[in-house]
Amino acid sequence: MNYRVTVLASARTDLDRLYEYLLSRELERDGDLDYPEQVIADILASLTLLEKFPFTCRKVEGSTFLRELVIPIGHSGYLALFEIATADHVLVSAIRHQREDDYH
Repeated sequence: MNYRVTVLASARTDLDRLYEYLLSRELERDGDLDYPEQVIADILASLTLLEKFPFTCRKVEGSTFLRELVIPIGHSGYLALFEIATADHVLVSAIRHQREDDYH
């Protein structure tokens, strides 16, 4: 079975926020200015796992349908909060860095 994955506006806002943070960090360090774009691309590529295997991701708050995808990047990574909304549709509602306190 294939699931349709929709990245909601709230998750796109999170991606923009993460990009801006990574870019400012790289600018402060005179670092790799391509790094933020690569991280966002890697996060989006990781979401394709949800097209086939959304039920393999860990449950959130005991719900069967609200789950988190762990996306390892570098020494830590990111988390994508999503809901299996219907029998063939997944909604990604938030994306955050693993070291952030919680979803916004």
